[in-house]
Amino acid sequence: MGSRKTTPLKDFSLGTHRCSVDLRLEKLGMVPFFDDLDHDELRVINQKFSATHHHADETIYHQDERARMLRVVVHGAVKLVRHTMEGKDVLLDMLEPGEYFGNLSTTGNAVYSETTRAQTDVCILSTRMNDFRSLLNDYPNVAMRVLDITAERLQSSQEKIRHLTTLPVKERIAHILVMLSEKFGEQSAYGLLLQLPLSRKDLADMAGTSTETASRIMSDLQDRNIINTGRQWVAICDIDRLADIADG
Repeated sequence: MGSRKTTPLKDFSLGTHRCSVDLRLEKLGMVPFFDDLDHDELRVINQKFSATHHHADETIYHQDERARMLRVVVHGAVKLVRHTMEGKDVLLDMLEPGEYFGNLSTTGNAVYSETTRAQTDVCILSTRMNDFRSLLNDYPNVAMRVLDITAERLQSSQEKIRHLTTLPVKERIAHILVMLSEKFGEQSAYGLLLQLPLSRKDLADMAGTSTETASRIMSDLQDRNIINTGRQWVAICDIDRLADIADG
């Protein structure tokens, strides 16, 4: 009998995990438009949010649905996927605890611009837009930060589209791995381990290429000792060389 395959990734299963008040306050305090609030103010903000749990691969909401909620990741990882007119899925981003997604619009007719799925088991905090609008009225500094962050996200989205349309595929994949290492990288015996399950299809979708092409590029990077990989995990052995490839 062959030996059982193991993974160096942490266990992201929900198990007995619960979104405790202390954990909720910690992650809400990491959201960029809440990070200037003190502990008492965050406790008031927390009362506007409710916790939900989703299992890996479960869809949280669909692109073009009526946008009714703002959400914050507390545990696990969430992926944002855009469906193109050509029928392809493009992976826009992976979100870690403390990051938000959903709707920031103060109008009542907005729709979600992407589909979101749980990459791992996740705990999510959610607030309805009516409650979020009341928070903006109560905390004008938060409202100003929301305006700034909305503009920054628009610029970031345009930059991602530029990468998907102008850079060679190898540079796109290197850029994605560098970006993910900044969010999910953790030093380990394997290298800078990306602490989330990551398939070749995920990388292919994120780079706007085929799974076969992504696999070929990843194999080349591994042969050159720039990365180390296993079943659904990636570790970066030489971040400087990878960054050089990403920069062309």
